Amino acid sequence: MSSWSSSDNGTDSSGNDLGFGFTCSIISVLLFGTNFVPVKKYDTGDGMFFQWILCASIWLVSLVVNIIQNSPKFWPLAMVGGCVWATGNITVVPIVKTVGLALGLLLWASTNLITGWASSRFGMFGIDPELVAKPYLNYIGAALSVLSAITFLFVKSDVHTSPVASDTAPLLRNTIINNSENISSDESWVDRLSPLQKRIIGCSLAVVAGVLYGTSFVPVLYIKDHAKSNGSIYAGASQFDLDYVFAHFSGIFLTSSVYFLIYCAVMKNHPKVYPQVILPGFVSGLLWGIANCCWFLANHYLSAVVSFPIITAGPGFIAAMWGVFVFKEIKGMKNYIILAVAFCIILAGSLSTAFSRV
Repeated sequence: MSSWSSSDNGTDSSGNDLGFGFTCSIISVLLFGTNFVPVKKYDTGDGMFFQWILCASIWLVSLVVNIIQNSPKFWPLAMVGGCVWATGNITVVPIVKTVGLALGLLLWASTNLITGWASSRFGMFGIDPELVAKPYLNYIGAALSVLSAITFLFVKSDVHTSPVASDTAPLLRNTIINNSENISSDESWVDRLSPLQKRIIGCSLAVVAGVLYGTSFVPVLYIKDHAKSNGSIYAGASQFDLDYVFAHFSGIFLTSSVYFLIYCAVMKNHPKVYPQVILPGFVSGLLWGIANCCWFLANHYLSAVVSFPIITAGPGFIAAMWGVFVFKEIKGMKNYIILAVAFCIILAGSLSTAFSRV
């Protein structure tokens, strides 16, 4: 089976390659902004079972890619990026339950943008810094990204928790008896928080998730950069980013499986398993897996310093449209104005960072 053709010229490649890179970026933006929609109306409990189903689906996407790519060399270091991403991923369900899909995604996307941009621009974590033609535009873009993250904090989302129907109740339960009162463990720890606590915890978790997401590509970039040195153990490693998808996604699935087993042990072998979330979670994982493969391609054809601003900022707009028009999480003219201002700021920041390369 033939693999995708690759070029080691990066952004110096032809206009067709640049067009392909931007097309991959657009697909990635659309899918990242939509991938949690299939599971939105289902109760995911504490999210641990959901994230395991999601990551299993993601790994299957990488298996298909690995077959198409004729099984390129497996670099274990690339798994570390998947481990980092999976660690951030376990915070997604609490984030969505506390501050909503739209605000949560906007916050972690902004932090992701800043972290990914800084590591690529300045060569953090041992990777080579990305040189840009117009550094001042790069710095303006980063500053605007920080400002947009602050602006998003003023967007108030209205997240309603509906009671769990009998057909969506967990398959496996754990009931705790406290004196004469039965307390069902179906209630998540999130449900016991006050509105202020939900906002503080949700926003904080979103920032942490963004930092972890923003560093998930570092191991792959490290391998590619050190592949150019004859004295490195990574000498001769592939310069085509898609060749690292299988290792990266394997790290995701392995780490999520470890977390789920730890969770089962903590729950004394009584995990909350929601059967209704299996198929939606699987679809969500497929969407995410395809989106991230497109991001790997965008990194190759555009470079990370260009793809990060586009792909991390764009999904916020898609998610907000779902939050406004479908889930009704964001209401009121004041919120709409704040969102409009935030979108303008992050769009300006993304364009400034992208054009700094030209």
